[in-house]
Amino acid sequence: MKIEKRWIISFIMISVVCTVGAFWPTITENSYVLSEFGTTENIVPADVAWMLTSSCLVLIMTPGLSFFYGGMVGKKNVISTMLQSFICLGVVTLLWVVVAFSLAFGEPVGFGSGDHFYSFFGNPTTFAFMDYVGVLPHKQLANTIPFMLFALFQMKFAIICPAIITGSFAERVRFISYLVFISLFTIFIYAPLCHAVWYPTGVLGSYFGVKDFAGGTVVHMSSGFAALAGVIVLGKRKNSQHIPTNIPFVLLGTGMLWFGWFGFNAGSALAANGTAAMAFATTTTSSAAAMLTWIFFDRMNGRKVSALGACIGAVVGLVAITPAAGFISVPESMFFGFITALVSNSAVNCRFSKKFDDTLDVFACHGVGGIMGMILTAIFAHGENASLLHGGWSVFGHHMMALVLVSVFTFFGAYFLFKVTNFIIPLRVSEESEHIGLDLSQHDETLDPKLKSITEPHYG
Repeated sequence: MKIEKRWIISFIMISVVCTVGAFWPTITENSYVLSEFGTTENIVPADVAWMLTSSCLVLIMTPGLSFFYGGMVGKKNVISTMLQSFICLGVVTLLWVVVAFSLAFGEPVGFGSGDHFYSFFGNPTTFAFMDYVGVLPHKQLANTIPFMLFALFQMKFAIICPAIITGSFAERVRFISYLVFISLFTIFIYAPLCHAVWYPTGVLGSYFGVKDFAGGTVVHMSSGFAALAGVIVLGKRKNSQHIPTNIPFVLLGTGMLWFGWFGFNAGSALAANGTAAMAFATTTTSSAAAMLTWIFFDRMNGRKVSALGACIGAVVGLVAITPAAGFISVPESMFFGFITALVSNSAVNCRFSKKFDDTLDVFACHGVGGIMGMILTAIFAHGENASLLHGGWSVFGHHMMALVLVSVFTFFGAYFLFKVTNFIIPLRVSEESEHIGLDLSQHDETLDPKLKSITEPHYG
């Protein structure tokens, strides 16, 4: 079989990156960076243990998402859909080590001075190839755990974000094009947005006062709007109707996501403390409320109670509570899950959404769920000048301005990156490949042993 140039180039790139890693010099002199670190005496063993556990929990969410999505698609596209999530473990991990962590948490690049300095992204060379990232704790970002552990915890967030997007264009995207897109998305959208919200001088957090405890804005809004952009660029499938292949897969995936979400939210306290315990409680309560609301609302609208609906509702509740998990009370989290389930359910089933072929309703669940989470956080978050109820309309107004900015940046940024990717390598598979199914046409694998293997190069 003829090997296409795109795969040769891909192999050369990974070869160069890994070889450079073998000979990357150890840098020990940078007064600015070194001054940001404490000593090993500042490390708290209990916090280290909890953050190691949380990192593992967040990691398992990506395989969980692959089961969640894989069970929903048609039988000809299960493997390809699951692999699109799973491959992020490889692609984003290396990007994070080489440059993306620096873009997210490196020396800030922005404008102003003193207390009025606001940054947009980090210097890509600060922690390139994990320079200076070791056992010492960072005074501003995580002062009781090794900085390496903080970097690894944040890596898991970066991994699952592009994986969420895949549900929107499932069953019609070319695999190599998808790899190009998630690389561009991680570098140019996720990492800068992560910096703008979570870095101490980030413009969205420090100027607009955005409260995002665990990634409702950074992860779910960005992936939701990127999903919408992808749907528009790729267009509809030839056959937009399909029967979910494996509901037990969806149930398994939901369980793994719910389990992992405790690390996602409670781990974002970055310590084994009361805030982590509260985030743990609000996470599961919101999800429970959303799951029940979803199935009861379905029944109120003449739809039967379904396992699929229960699973989607549970995930929507998890999305909604993410930005507020450590900022609100348990009773308030019930309302978060309840109201977000109503809005997302309505978005999934409204006529307007049917005009777009969002295969697995990513925007209606993650995008809308992220928006609702941000709005509700801006209303209920506890703390001085934290929200509408604890700071007034000015605080709420700043949050809404930030919501618009994030929506515009992530949608149009992703739209542009999809166009760039499509220019480099066409995003959409051929009509024949789509008919055969991506499992066979892209990967030469299938759930059905009766189907024959295909090796013709034009299917790649």
